Amino acid sequence: MKMGVTGAVFCVLMLLLHKSFQQQAFNDKATLNLPPSYRVGWMETLDDEKLISEVNIPGTHETMALLKIPGSQCQSWSLENQLKAGIRYIDLRVKGKNLKIVHGWIPQLTTFAEVFDTTKRFLSQYETETVLIRVKHVKSRGRFPENVIHQLKNDPGCWVSERIPQIREVRGKIVFVQKNSFKLGIPLLETDQKGDYKVFRIKKKEDKITEHLKQALGALKTNRAVLSYSSGTGLPLLIIWNTPNHVAKEINPWLYGHLSGISKQNPKGCFGIIAMDFPGFDLIQKIIGFNY
Repeated sequence: MKMGVTGAVFCVLMLLLHKSFQQQAFNDKATLNLPPSYRVGWMETLDDEKLISEVNIPGTHETMALLKIPGSQCQSWSLENQLKAGIRYIDLRVKGKNLKIVHGWIPQLTTFAEVFDTTKRFLSQYETETVLIRVKHVKSRGRFPENVIHQLKNDPGCWVSERIPQIREVRGKIVFVQKNSFKLGIPLLETDQKGDYKVFRIKKKEDKITEHLKQALGALKTNRAVLSYSSGTGLPLLIIWNTPNHVAKEINPWLYGHLSGISKQNPKGCFGIIAMDFPGFDLIQKIIGFNY
């Protein structure tokens, strides 16, 4: 009997240890628990002469889609926590003169100005880092406000040139990325095709991501940044169960394993930017690891 109890306790401990060692590729909790030894400023050791487009950069898709609305929420960590976890590319959809952040038709209760200020505060604390921001001005009356464009052009903490900068030129700065009518910043090559975000079968999404990452590895990165997405959601009639959360829960562990396989053959390969929904800490670290 005594041995039976001991054995049961041992099994429970082993299960708990196994769980603790499982890779955290997916995260839908708001709390960020970083390892005690983790260095937030992971870009500090990057070669100053390297182009920003030649760095493997973990990013988030719909960075501020934080409201817990099924089919709409794409992230769980706040922007500050995303940046501390290692995210260095953020994706914003803005609307109206006040540049409110939206996801589709759903306002996300924040603005471009608030996101900009949060990012600047982070960079003032971690001056070795740089954060890439893509702004999509969704269809609304009027153009992107000229006063904001003027402000960004004259802000020494912003990179708005089309020239791809070296790391040393943009430490402590925001690097803007061009998108549609927002023409500030560096040009972008997106590996995704129209409609690739729609997910009917997870396996098919995995195949698409595989092809996109192959394209990213082979792309010339001296004159533009390269962006691939792992995010996805169901078709309108399927969104009840193929939500961004559901897709990421399946895709993120697969992506971690896929990148692990690539790293054995090509440990210094460069994908550019990989934008994700609900990334876990270990998946973010896996992408960063290709830089070293």
